[in-house]
Amino acid sequence: MEQEDNFNCHNDGNDIENEGLVDGKDIDRCWSDKNIAYREPLLRMRTNATSQIAIVGANVCPIESLDYEYFKAFVAYAGLNLGLATAAGALCAFIAPAAAGSGIPEVKAYLNGIDAYTILAPSTLFVKIFGSVLGVSAGFVVGKEGPMVHTGACIASLLGQGGSRKYHLTWTWLRYFKNDRDRRDLITCGAAAGVAAAFRAPVGGVLFALEEVASWWRSALLWRTFFTTAIVAIVLRAFIEYCSTGDCGLFGKGGLIMYDVSSATVSYSAADVLAVLLLGVIGGIFGSLYNYLVDKVLRAYSIINERGAAFKILLVITVSLLTSFCSFGLPWVVKCSACPTNLTVECPTTDGNFKSFQCPSGYYNDLASLFLNTNDDAIRNLFSTSTENEFRISTLFIFFAAVYCLGIITYGIAIPSGLFIPVILAGACYGRLVGRLFASVTKLDMGLFALLGAASFLGGTMRMTVSLCVILLELTNDLLLLPLVMLVLLVSKTVADSFNKGVYDQIVKLKGFPFMEAYAEPYMRNLVAGDVVSGPLVSFSGVEKVEMIVHALRTTGHNGFPVIDEPPFSDAPELCGLVLRSHLLVLLKGKYFSRDRVLAGDEIFQRFPAFDFAKAGSGKGLKFEDLDINEEEMEMYVDLHPIINSSPYTVVETMSLAKAAILFRQIEASNCGNFDASRLYARACTGTIP
Repeated sequence: MEQEDNFNCHNDGNDIENEGLVDGKDIDRCWSDKNIAYREPLLRMRTNATSQIAIVGANVCPIESLDYEYFKAFVAYAGLNLGLATAAGALCAFIAPAAAGSGIPEVKAYLNGIDAYTILAPSTLFVKIFGSVLGVSAGFVVGKEGPMVHTGACIASLLGQGGSRKYHLTWTWLRYFKNDRDRRDLITCGAAAGVAAAFRAPVGGVLFALEEVASWWRSALLWRTFFTTAIVAIVLRAFIEYCSTGDCGLFGKGGLIMYDVSSATVSYSAADVLAVLLLGVIGGIFGSLYNYLVDKVLRAYSIINERGAAFKILLVITVSLLTSFCSFGLPWVVKCSACPTNLTVECPTTDGNFKSFQCPSGYYNDLASLFLNTNDDAIRNLFSTSTENEFRISTLFIFFAAVYCLGIITYGIAIPSGLFIPVILAGACYGRLVGRLFASVTKLDMGLFALLGAASFLGGTMRMTVSLCVILLELTNDLLLLPLVMLVLLVSKTVADSFNKGVYDQIVKLKGFPFMEAYAEPYMRNLVAGDVVSGPLVSFSGVEKVEMIVHALRTTGHNGFPVIDEPPFSDAPELCGLVLRSHLLVLLKGKYFSRDRVLAGDEIFQRFPAFDFAKAGSGKGLKFEDLDINEEEMEMYVDLHPIINSSPYTVVETMSLAKAAILFRQIEASNCGNFDASRLYARACTGTIP
């Protein structure tokens, strides 16, 4: 009997070696009187298309199952993602909470006039850069495009204010840009540069700044943004050439055309136009639903995030684990597909269109080829031409549902995250599905249907048309598809506008930014300017007592105050001008007071350089709490004439509120006066525009 056992064991060992499961020299035999056991035969080289098996020799040579190896792979995959995600969340939670999210709504709000210093602070820039790298590397369904727009705006703001005194990074020559208009222009150029760098689309960057982020536009700003994006394109091209040898990893791939579909034949008929119209309607419905769900999720997350940094990080961890589980677990649901016979590339591969995952030689997992790839490669796979049957319908349904849901729940956690990538991925999926539906009557390639689907979803969520059209054409290098891209964007935007606003507009409103629209609300036509001025008038005399100024600054939050000259400085009360809150703080901080109520004249500028009155930019600037004025100084006087704006914009009380609101926005005003001629008095309409 012992000889028979030995014989069986030797045969089993030979079978294992012949199968290629383990090397013969790795088998450690443990002899006993009754059985033979093989140690350490984890099946590292074995792949199986149907099930995970273990070869067992009838209680003689039990071998460990493949389940353990796949479990270890999942733990390693999820653990690495979790570590990167936690690092990104910790940066946002503890250093710069303003860096979380896309950043485009914040930049848009700043350029509209909302003055929040943390939006463009140096700490926000630091966290935005490294948090984006960590977040994308952690496998989240997020993009880098929104964070790059915010990054470009932060860099421009830093240059516009002459650097950062806090971090000892200052450049004297840049102080000449330290004024409101130049700073706003620089930030607009920075936002355009971010789009140009993210999509490698310089013209699209200019149009994005014009259509989406800039509230005020003029011809000079057009060529400045164009010059900025041209420099971005040149620098990008130089780095791509340098990295073409492969030394920079994935950066050197694709040139300035990231998803080239120009090889596909573009000829379309009435059936193709019908399919495009259907895509536009689907994109509008899915896009408006996406915006609605994002709004609800952000409201729920705000309750969690208000509880502190620990809860923010816990939310990041939860979403990271869910994302890892979906991206690693869902590919097991689909069957392996046989590699196409007409390929010019190897199949399966460790990356690209044909990931092997758990499949044997000659087969690939199409869902793993989307989930376990970089976001750019996943989009490249969906946009790939001449691949009608590369992705099964069930795979496209699963990936669309997963990306759609993960994109919604991921946006709003404490990491830098963009919306472009999840929207493009989801849109490309249902674009291919519609293409399969019209396969018998259409001449368009499936990759082109994916592109049109992505365009429809982008139009349905972001409600942009011209800039998205140009960005997509620059990305894909297919000008022949221009009419269909224009049509699908217009249809999807029109359908979605009937349900709600664009996603960035909703986020601006949700964050509580007092955003001023380009048009007046209908109810404003029934009101006049005097109807909306509330509270008693807070004004100053040309030479005012320090105590009165301190009291006004302490008890109000007005950005500007009217200055009214009275006798003996004028024959009758008259509006002298407008003085800004920030200028009053500088004046009081410098303590240029007098005991008598007299005019100081221009001597004040000998004590205060003009740059002291320049806005602090992304820094906090002077605050009321920074003032240190004693009781004796409270009784002194200060001359306001040298620092007032002697020609402020004014409107009469009887002007239509709609007209006043449009005027206020068009002239880029931060303050305007409401003038009552019958009382020779002015009431200020103040805002928060920088």
